[in-house]
Amino acid sequence: MHPPLALPGWAIERGRGLNAFDRIIPGRTALVVIDMQRAFVAEGEVFGNANARAIVAPVNRLAAAARAAGLPVIWTRQTVSDQPPLAMPDWQYDRSNPHVARAIAALRGGAVPHALHADMKTATSDMILDKYRYGAFICPAGQLARALEARGIEMILLIGTLTNVCVESTARDGNMLGYRVVVASDATAAVSDIEHEAALLNLRLNFADVKTVAEVEAMLA
Repeated sequence: MHPPLALPGWAIERGRGLNAFDRIIPGRTALVVIDMQRAFVAEGEVFGNANARAIVAPVNRLAAAARAAGLPVIWTRQTVSDQPPLAMPDWQYDRSNPHVARAIAALRGGAVPHALHADMKTATSDMILDKYRYGAFICPAGQLARALEARGIEMILLIGTLTNVCVESTARDGNMLGYRVVVASDATAAVSDIEHEAALLNLRLNFADVKTVAEVEAMLA
């Protein structure tokens, strides 16, 4: 489990003028849960790690709070495809590397590790979307952007894993597309503390508000 985040005061002050959100926008906010899949969470899986397992409970807690507040809850799954335009460029995958080959196999649609982790508590009202890039907004399938636009969403609450890869990429792109972005620091996880903290520092400076689960729950209440 990552230690409690302690952002320096200068970072909070510098970011305050860009991204400081103390209330949700009623009817215009969604919770987006990034890649809480077996591949990234479960012990023994290709990207599974203890920090991701440690956020299962807070992710479920926020998902329940979001539903209770009437927010749409959207889960993404990192996915590999060989079909253009969903396929990644060939040069990005060295398929001769056993770790890369294992990762590709794990993240194909229908593979057991591709599924959301068994401990994730979804609801029938939730959406589950496959994404084919780290940043959900630049995924050529365009499912997240369309889902948010159809619901008139202006603010996203962002949680999941990995903090410094898919969460950060989605937060950055969301900000640049005009969404207000809030990231819950203790419902996100990376492989190491330093990667997690560095990503949240940079997000707070430039792209998102960073709050705790308790603070997001207070906003939802």
